[in-house]
Amino acid sequence: MTHLREIEKALFDAARNVTDPAVRQALLDQTCNGNPALRTRIETLLTVQEPAEEFFTVHELKAEAAETSRAGARSTDDLTDASAVEPAAAEGPNARIGRYRLLQRMGEGGCGVVYLAEQEEPVRRRVALKIIRLGMDTENVIARFEAERQALALMDHPNIAHVLDAGATNLGRPYFVMELVRGVKITDYCNQHHLDLRQRLDLFIQICHAIQHAHQKGVIHRDIKPSNILVSLHDGVAVPKVIDFGIAKATEGRLADNPVVTAYGQFIGTPAYMSPEQAELGGVDVDTRSDIYSLGALLYELLTGRTPFDNKQLLDSGWDEMRRTLQEKEPLRPSNIVATLPSDELRAIAGERGLEPARLISLLKGDLDWIVMKAVEKDRSRRYETANGLAMDVTRYLNDEPVVARPPSRRYRLQKLVRRNRAVFVSIAAVAATLVLGLGASTWLMFREREAREEAERGRASEALLRQQAEARAAISQAAALVGENEFGAADQLMAKVTFPENGLGGEAVFRPLGDWAAVQGRWQRAAEYFKLLVRVDQMETPDVATLDSTRCAVALIEAGDTPGYERFRREIIKRFASTRYPVEAERTVKNSLLLPADSTIMAALAPLADLAAKAVPTGTPTPLEEPWPGAIAWRCDSLALWSYRRADYAAAVGWCQRCLSYGNDNPARVATANTILAMSCSQLGQVQDARNALALSRNLVDSNSGQGNGGQGYWFDWRLDQILMHEAATLVEQPRPNPTIGDIPGPK
Repeated sequence: MTHLREIEKALFDAARNVTDPAVRQALLDQTCNGNPALRTRIETLLTVQEPAEEFFTVHELKAEAAETSRAGARSTDDLTDASAVEPAAAEGPNARIGRYRLLQRMGEGGCGVVYLAEQEEPVRRRVALKIIRLGMDTENVIARFEAERQALALMDHPNIAHVLDAGATNLGRPYFVMELVRGVKITDYCNQHHLDLRQRLDLFIQICHAIQHAHQKGVIHRDIKPSNILVSLHDGVAVPKVIDFGIAKATEGRLADNPVVTAYGQFIGTPAYMSPEQAELGGVDVDTRSDIYSLGALLYELLTGRTPFDNKQLLDSGWDEMRRTLQEKEPLRPSNIVATLPSDELRAIAGERGLEPARLISLLKGDLDWIVMKAVEKDRSRRYETANGLAMDVTRYLNDEPVVARPPSRRYRLQKLVRRNRAVFVSIAAVAATLVLGLGASTWLMFREREAREEAERGRASEALLRQQAEARAAISQAAALVGENEFGAADQLMAKVTFPENGLGGEAVFRPLGDWAAVQGRWQRAAEYFKLLVRVDQMETPDVATLDSTRCAVALIEAGDTPGYERFRREIIKRFASTRYPVEAERTVKNSLLLPADSTIMAALAPLADLAAKAVPTGTPTPLEEPWPGAIAWRCDSLALWSYRRADYAAAVGWCQRCLSYGNDNPARVATANTILAMSCSQLGQVQDARNALALSRNLVDSNSGQGNGGQGYWFDWRLDQILMHEAATLVEQPRPNPTIGDIPGPK
């Protein structure tokens, strides 16, 4: 036989092996493309196939009957050499093959006819007997049938139909016997019994385990579909059974030795459940992941009532378009395809699953969508690696655990944890709610109790304040009477027994004279206490009086040695008078704040006040409007001289001192202070003799006014202020000094 005849014979065998007319036409379109003569010959052979089969069937029956009579005494136990009488099509009940009596024809697979048979020995039972179809005993078909028989013989799983026996007729037509599965295909069973999604998934998991068993034996089913999975009841329990490994392909061992099993592009599989790689002609690159795809398609149908691609549309589209669809087009997600169904179809499908339509769509969304779409991935490297992997992910879904198919997020894992431990979280939530409610009530009561307590405390504090204010006012009134009679000692003893409140005090007329009295007595600590009270309550509108009281307090604090108290005091008065528009308040605040050296923050805060005071100094002789009381401008120059000295602008300080002294000697305390500042400035400029002369003048003025500066012409605090600065000047002027250089003389800032 020439090579062309071999190809023609192989194509004819392949075409008559396909019983579906649409699939057969698709096969011919593909294999005979560009060779119309070859197609005509194949179609002619197919046309005469059925009459020829009927003719040869009758004669074959006669031949086998004669062979049976000659064999006579041959033992029926010899399976390999057993005689067999094969019935014609579906007629001829009671025909026998070996120890089996055929009862009726049940159906046919890709290459064999299945009969219901009765085994008579050694046990009596009913079985399914599959024998190669008449006219199909060509080399490649026999090879495929032999592969199926060997594949099933390897199986030992409760969800795979068991092979019980095998043999061949006298004419060499092989057969095998398997357990009779009395059941219906899985999709029909699920719909008839209105199984919900969980029950359907339980059955599906068993099927996955069965396919995993086959894969572990080195066998690929390659035709997983509902009609090859029958469900029957065993003691009231639904048990799925995988049948028909007639187109199985072994991945190892002798089952893969014969390449003609899939030669010449024979169409193996069912399009709606066929993997993209299986759609290639011949399917030579098929592995176990092809079955994973088919399992995904089966799961798709169990959940939605539809396959990823409609089988009829695939067949009607032609072979090329069908292959393109399977290899390139992405199916809709299960939830999406259900949502697009007409309302009546959706209600019917949901009803078969015991669900409302909206509930069905909701359950499919999420994990089930992810699981199915991972199983039917076009790229097999992205599918589940094993059938067990698919089963485990379905089990995770049923147990409310995170599934592998879905990219996990923290929120997703938390949701799964809550669903998986619903009872625990409900209990925790109940306890938490109780705690929150209890805590809320307790907190509310606590706040109410706290508010009541604070209200009571405010009431008691207000009552205590009123009582304290009343006692203070009474004491101030009594002290004022004693001061009016010059009984300062008695007034001081009375005031020492009183605790003065922060506000609502009054008493300026008592604190000022008692403070002055204590200062003259040299009781500086007591004087400072009176003047701090005075500054606190001093609300007089006259700037001159308020700032003079500040001078009293500043001097008393320094004389009492309370340097920290003075620091707090000067920051408070700077804040108090920072926004003043009166030059007298500005210049006295500058002076009262600089009796001791100050840091940069103090100097920065005083700068606007010094600027206001400087702008208020007239260029010539002041008019009465510019100088409302005698010596006001001279005192202002005195304060600006101290400001310039503290900022190390010694030349400017000398200028302000000279301006102050130019107004005459009408106030000895002011003149003494100007000479003291002049002495310090000249000393810093290296003018040692001028510094000593100025300091001597200041001392003479102090000595000539009652010696200690506590009396005489002027206020006591002006003299004590000068003595505070004089102490600093004496330390500076009278210390030994080297001959100054230019670098030793600080310049203005």
